[in-house]
Amino acid sequence: MYREKKIVVNIKPLLREKYNGMKLRELSRLADVQISALSPLVNNKKKRIDVGHLKRIAEALDITDMNELIKIENIEDDTN
Repeated sequence: MYREKKIVVNIKPLLREKYNGMKLRELSRLADVQISALSPLVNNKKKRIDVGHLKRIAEALDITDMNELIKIENIEDDTN
């Protein structure tokens, strides 16, 4: 059975847990991604994700496994 999926970006928990609460402004500077592009990405409000941004964020945070940064989840059906 087909289940609709969503992409979840794990930047916020990653910054909190592994990078001592690094602020978005610092990540923006390190990754060379404007904070106006980072904020909706971090809050999972983006419909389209720029792969170049993900690459720069991964490089800034020294991430080699994209599974640390993004995951795919089922969208829960709330109509039951």
